[in-house]
Amino acid sequence: MSVAERLPPALERHLTAAVVRPSVAAIAVATLLVTLLPPLPVEVRYAPFVVSVLLFGLPHGAVDHLVPGRMLGQGGYALRPLLAVLGVYTLLGGLYLVAWYVVPVAAAVFFVLLTWFHWGQGDVYAMLAFERAGHLQSRAERALALVVRGGLPMLVPLVGFPGEYRAVAEAWVRLFAPESVSALAPFFTTGARTGVAVGFLAVTLLSLGAGLWRVRAGQRGAGTDAEDGELRRGWLRDAGEVALLWLFFLLVPPILAIGLYFTLWHALRHIARLVVVDDPGASALAAGDYLGALVRFARDATPATVGALLFFAGLYLAVPTAPGDRAGLLGLYLVGIAVLTLPHVAVVTWMDLRQDVW
Repeated sequence: MSVAERLPPALERHLTAAVVRPSVAAIAVATLLVTLLPPLPVEVRYAPFVVSVLLFGLPHGAVDHLVPGRMLGQGGYALRPLLAVLGVYTLLGGLYLVAWYVVPVAAAVFFVLLTWFHWGQGDVYAMLAFERAGHLQSRAERALALVVRGGLPMLVPLVGFPGEYRAVAEAWVRLFAPESVSALAPFFTTGARTGVAVGFLAVTLLSLGAGLWRVRAGQRGAGTDAEDGELRRGWLRDAGEVALLWLFFLLVPPILAIGLYFTLWHALRHIARLVVVDDPGASALAAGDYLGALVRFARDATPATVGALLFFAGLYLAVPTAPGDRAGLLGLYLVGIAVLTLPHVAVVTWMDLRQDVW
C-alpha cells in the first residue's frame, strides 16, 4: 500500500492504539522514571537488549524474505523473491562481516551512519502511513525528517553520555582489533560533541520550522477546515515526538535508552508495517485481534530469528577477541545486528520505493 493511500479507518485506529500511543507512552514513562529514581542497576540497563533478542527487536527483520513476494502479489513464499532476498543477505552481510575484520573502526562508524539512516527511514514511513504527517510533502522535507529522526538515537546520547557511548563503540572495535580503539577518540572530544549538539539542534529546528511553514501555508490555501486541522495535528505530533525523544536520549543512559527505543519504538513500528502488507495479518489487526496478528508475525519470523541466533553463536566463536564481560557481549550482539542490518536496509529501501515514500 502506497503512503499516498489512506489506510482503512479500522486499521488506522488499531495501529494508533496498539503501536503509536503505547510506544510514545513507554518512552515518556521511562524518561520520567529515570529522572525520579536513583541510578538504575547495570542489569536493568541491559535488560531491554536481552529482551530484544526474542521480543520485537531481532525478529523485526526476520520476515524480510517474505516481504517482496507479498508486496508483488506473488505470496510470501514465491521462489524468485525468496532467492533475491537470500542473495542480498549473503552478499551485503558477507561483505560487511569481512569489513569488521579488515577495517573495524570504519565498520563501526558505518554502523552508526547506517542505523541513523535506517531508523530515520523507519520513522518517516510511520509518520506518513500511521500518523498522517501531511506537512512532509516534499522529498526535501522527508529527508530532513529522516536526518532528525535517525539522528536522535545516534547523536543525542553522544552529547549527554559521551563516556558510555564511547565504551560501547570501543567494545565493537575491541572484538576485532583492540589496538585500534584509540582511533575513535576524535569523535568524543569536547569540540566534536559541541559541534554535534549545535549542528543537530539547528537541523532539528530547521525540520520543524519547515513543517510549521507548510502548516501555515496550508491554512492560507484553499483547504477545508478539516484538512487544515489534520495538517496542524500531524505537525504537532511530529514536534511532540521530537521534543520527547530529545529529552529521552539526553536523560536516559544510552544502553537503556537505545535498548528501549530499538525494541518498543523502531521495531514495533516496522512490525506494524509488515502486518499492513500481509493481508491476513492486516485483517486480524483491523478486527482488533492484536494477538492473532502478533502470533502470525511471530510464526513467520521464527525460522530467520533462529538462524540469526545461530549466526551470533558462530560469530562468538569467530571473533579474534572473545567478549569477556557484559559490554563485550553487547558489542558482539550489536556487531551481529550490524551485519544483518545492512541487507535489511536494502529490503526496507526497496519497500520505500514500492510504497512511494520518496
